[in-house]
Amino acid sequence: MRYVTAIVVLILAMGASEIVEEIEVAPVWAGHPVGFHLHTHGDKQFIAYYDADRQMTVAVRALGETEWEKVVLPEEVGWDSHNYITMAIDDDGYLHLSGNMHVTPLVYFRTTEPLDITTFERAPMVGNRERRTTYPRFLRGPSDELLFNYRDGSSGDGEEIYNVYDHETQTWSRLLDEPLVSGEGKMNAYFHGPLRGPDGYFHLCWVWRDTYDCATNHSLSYARSSNLVDWETGAGDPVELPMTIDSADIVDPVEPGGGLINGNARVGFDGQGRVVIAYHKFDEDGNTQIYNARLEDGEWRIYQTSDWDYRWEFSGGGTIVFEIRIREVQPHEPGVLRQSYDHVQYGSGTWLLDEATLTPIGMYEPETIPLPERLTQVQSDFPGMEIRRAGDSGRSPDPNVRYQLQWETLPAHRDRPREGPVPEPSMLRLIKLAN
Repeated sequence: MRYVTAIVVLILAMGASEIVEEIEVAPVWAGHPVGFHLHTHGDKQFIAYYDADRQMTVAVRALGETEWEKVVLPEEVGWDSHNYITMAIDDDGYLHLSGNMHVTPLVYFRTTEPLDITTFERAPMVGNRERRTTYPRFLRGPSDELLFNYRDGSSGDGEEIYNVYDHETQTWSRLLDEPLVSGEGKMNAYFHGPLRGPDGYFHLCWVWRDTYDCATNHSLSYARSSNLVDWETGAGDPVELPMTIDSADIVDPVEPGGGLINGNARVGFDGQGRVVIAYHKFDEDGNTQIYNARLEDGEWRIYQTSDWDYRWEFSGGGTIVFEIRIREVQPHEPGVLRQSYDHVQYGSGTWLLDEATLTPIGMYEPETIPLPERLTQVQSDFPGMEIRRAGDSGRSPDPNVRYQLQWETLPAHRDRPREGPVPEPSMLRLIKLAN
């Protein structure tokens, strides 16, 4: 998932889970938010983060133990909240790591021994189109092959690159001969997906952006693919690569300045497996509303879901604080969907939606277990601190157990240094929850 204007702050709903263990990892940088990564693999657990001195660090422990082995890598984060860290483990157990990039040369490390963080080395990838990279992401392809995706270029002028890993030669090559999407030097795309849907296709939505100014987002778009190589519209018409503003399947032609923002366009599915794209834009009165566009018999039908009396006015570049966040639509029960949101004025909640009309028919109130105060309230006494959480990209060997990270930082600051004092490092904790 992509957020040019906001750090991914994953606030996970703990639902009816019970906290059974908290393990301290290390003090971490707290001057601004930037994404950390947790990955559980077999009987080991790996965490990538920026330590108290802003150094990129990887820690590992064996499940059941509380001591961490740590390795510091030769990368130091500045003030840019885009510069998250991401990791993956390939089929042979080698660790791959990338991060600390915002229109800068590719940062990529790989271990030379399976599951051994002490053997991380800076490694080459393909070797071209790697000088202005942002938004690194590891993902799995249709045959479970390891892929790597990033943007080459900058806001208003960037293209999506996909690489594929060869386990036998331990080398990367291009998955696609052409970029997936191109703004032809006039704009660039910000994506959610590709996500594999219940129909077996990979689904992708994006918004176009003309400049660094987040107010210039426009033209919600969509494509799908069975193999991540050959792409088509929602109606099933093939689309040549790279997809452009002229060839893309436009879901909603929102104009620049129309209230559309990258990071809040989300692919979901209804109870019949139909694609539903959630996003927001200004209504006729100029207020920000959530809309859901559903693919029905090859055509997009747009439904207004919210009815709020509030306008979120955003503009400029750098990492901004989101006043509204929306989640994708998902099935709840026959004929009913659910969708969560966070709103600066109306708070947080989860709608129950009528599947036919995509309009709210009530609120979802899941059973919860009260959490300890230290996990729901900021513990630092430094003004303005906020809680950050990150989920697990791996899988616990116990299906009744899951893990997440928690720490505290100041909010985003448009990727600029702060004037005056910054908080002391906060403690990064691993939280173990039982379902």
